[in-house]
Amino acid sequence: MSTVGKAISLLELFTVAEPELGLSDLARRSGFDKATTRRLLVALTGHGLVEQDAATRLYRLGAGLSRLARIREARFPFLQTAVPLVRDLASATAETVHLSEYGVDRLVTVHVEHPARANRVNVDIGQLLPLHSTASGIVYLAFARDEAVKACLTTPLEAFTAHTLTEPAAIARSMGEARERGYSICDQGLEEGVISVAAAILAADGFALGTIAVAAPKARTTAADIAERGLAAVAAAREISMRLNGDNLQALRRQA
Repeated sequence: MSTVGKAISLLELFTVAEPELGLSDLARRSGFDKATTRRLLVALTGHGLVEQDAATRLYRLGAGLSRLARIREARFPFLQTAVPLVRDLASATAETVHLSEYGVDRLVTVHVEHPARANRVNVDIGQLLPLHSTASGIVYLAFARDEAVKACLTTPLEAFTAHTLTEPAAIARSMGEARERGYSICDQGLEEGVISVAAAILAADGFALGTIAVAAPKARTTAADIAERGLAAVAAAREISMRLNGDNLQALRRQA
């Protein structure tokens, strides 16, 4: 792994649940020795990508990352465009709705709206979603470029539950069903007791760039709920795609 790769891997260890980590934790989780970890942290701190609390000596993500994120959002206003529709869908379904973007080999959760009810599905901002075991991932693959699909289906796939699809043929069938109906359904593929639907958000070239999904406890979800939420997710995804791409209808042709 290159030095740049090592530094980035340290950044990826921070989560919403653990926004601050010490040197020892970072070294242990990364597999690097303490000297290497400290050297990487010094470099990251110098560029504002990591900060260290003077009192606790714990590290956290720095303001430099916020600066880069704002520059990207100014050029490609994905959140600004999508979040109002995520909120509308969450209000209409009274369930957890999350928005994701593709990042290398998984989807990255970039926004979440949780319902007020106590019994709900919890999704964290920044959570990485595997492509083969989530509704978001399956519908992304259904509208993705061939190389992205091939990269996913030709690597070993982890079974997170007894319901996770790990056979390429089964995943391909699920992709085909998602493509045909416009949305995917994932029944406990990543987490027991959770059922989700998702629709793809398309770029100007007609291929998926992200997804919008509704996740709910399986115990209170009916077949009618699934169909209603799926169609609502498709409508939201189409609207986000249209707002991102203006009048470019090529982006919507694949979902027609």
